[in-house]
Amino acid sequence: MIKSDEITLYAIRGLPGSGKTSFAKSLNINFYEADQYFEKFNKGIFDHKLLKKAHQYCYESVKQELEKGQSAIVSNTMTSKTEVLEYQSLAKELNIRFVSLILENRHNGVSIHNVPKNSIENMKKRFDIKL
Repeated sequence: MIKSDEITLYAIRGLPGSGKTSFAKSLNINFYEADQYFEKFNKGIFDHKLLKKAHQYCYESVKQELEKGQSAIVSNTMTSKTEVLEYQSLAKELNIRFVSLILENRHNGVSIHNVPKNSIENMKKRFDIKL
């Protein structure tokens, strides 16, 4: 089990187009997203049927980074409490710090991922925030 005050798992949450990827890149820490699965294994093409595999790939990548003793970022929409708890539980299991950040849509949600507007609206409705 890892025990270090220096290792942190950052969860960057937000709707598509909120700037999660740009912000994660700016932090100079290895970051992982479900979208990376599609880039690596599906020629960058999103396929809803592969979404579960994509999230599992992301989770395992984050876990491996943390187990190496490195801080990591997971950058996904994580609209539900369950999705956040998955990563918070991992941090607790590894005895490391967990920080959740929510990015607001401050630039009209221009998404490079071409997420349909109705999908974004559904995500807005289920976005769960615990303050």
